[in-house]
Amino acid sequence: MTEGDVETFHEDGVWRNRIQGHQVLDDRFARKTDAVEVGRDLAKSLHVEHIIKGLDGRIMDRSTYGHDPRDITG
Repeated sequence: MTEGDVETFHEDGVWRNRIQGHQVLDDRFARKTDAVEVGRDLAKSLHVEHIIKGLDGRIMDRSTYGHDPRDITG
């Protein structure tokens, strides 16, 4: 299993995905929604977190697909 989470981010006028701590993927998207969809599917298949950043680089949303703690009370 991959150790890094999947991150969707904007760079040089396009939206991209990367696995944190590893590599930026070759994909490039004109639309954020397309990049998010591919990033989410990748995070689900790797059972890691998907982090979505805005144009300013700040985290806008995050979802986890396999690293949820099991002993949450409430």
